[in-house]
Amino acid sequence: MRSAVRRLLSSPEAAPFRGAPLVVACSGGADSLALAAAAAHVARRTGVELRGLVVDHGLQDTSAEVAARAADQLAALGADAEVVRVRVEGSGGLEAAARRARYRALRERRPPGSLVLLGHTLDDQAETVLLGLGRGSGARSIAGMRPLDPPWARPFLDVRRATTEAACRELGLEPWRDPHNADERFTRVRLRTQVLPLMEDVLQGGVHEALARTAQQLREDADALDELAAAERRRVEVGEGLDALALREKPAALRRRVVKDWLLERGVPELTDAHLRAADALLSDWRGQGGPALPGDFVLRRAHGTLQVEAAGRKPPNG
Repeated sequence: MRSAVRRLLSSPEAAPFRGAPLVVACSGGADSLALAAAAAHVARRTGVELRGLVVDHGLQDTSAEVAARAADQLAALGADAEVVRVRVEGSGGLEAAARRARYRALRERRPPGSLVLLGHTLDDQAETVLLGLGRGSGARSIAGMRPLDPPWARPFLDVRRATTEAACRELGLEPWRDPHNADERFTRVRLRTQVLPLMEDVLQGGVHEALARTAQQLREDADALDELAAAERRRVEVGEGLDALALREKPAALRRRVVKDWLLERGVPELTDAHLRAADALLSDWRGQGGPALPGDFVLRRAHGTLQVEAAGRKPPNG
């Protein structure tokens, strides 16, 4: 695990963050405690400051005690530890609301120029890939989490959860076991306790590692397509619109990436595959039809050979 932390922090992509304090997000569970221990070792060797952030979501009666205990263990490892209390609210369910509150707090409390180390393991990556696959949300979702996605850093994406638990035992650390991690009302818990064990049995092992490899391969492919799409977008942009005739000749995967990036930049939120396919029909199957309604009260239209997006209600002539 120390090697995993060193390897990520010594990568060329992490160069801009060298010398800044290291920040470890710690829930008190085995993964984040083991990460804190490994980061403390690396911080001592490299002479950088180590800070620990414990986010208290306030979702359980004992959450304050759990957070305080995690902060104590961080302090014993040599970290300057802080507990941050957040309010969990908003749409998308409890898991999603807690994640938003946690990431917002971590982003706000990290020192400028610092990476925040997160304890996601290979097991978490496998679960993320399966979730994306089951939801049909595209290659980016199945590509899983990035090892380095500043300010977030995930050194343990090649490390199994069992290894972090063994490390805590070896180091005398006492991890907290979150009861939510055994609550089968949560989809991820059922994947962890029911689906993945069944897949490991049916496919005779190696499923977690195979899913993680799939994520890496898809991430590399998606990155390459995104670079091509960015170059193509620069070629087909016409003022505030896109040249429909020029873009029509490109492969569908490239076209949709160009359109998605362009729409998101213009404030269209929460685009689905159905939205993108309807938008693509204005390029690949143009018959004079009107454009689709998009989230956020936007409408996509084709006018004078150009794709245009605007607030609903404005209707330029089609052509």
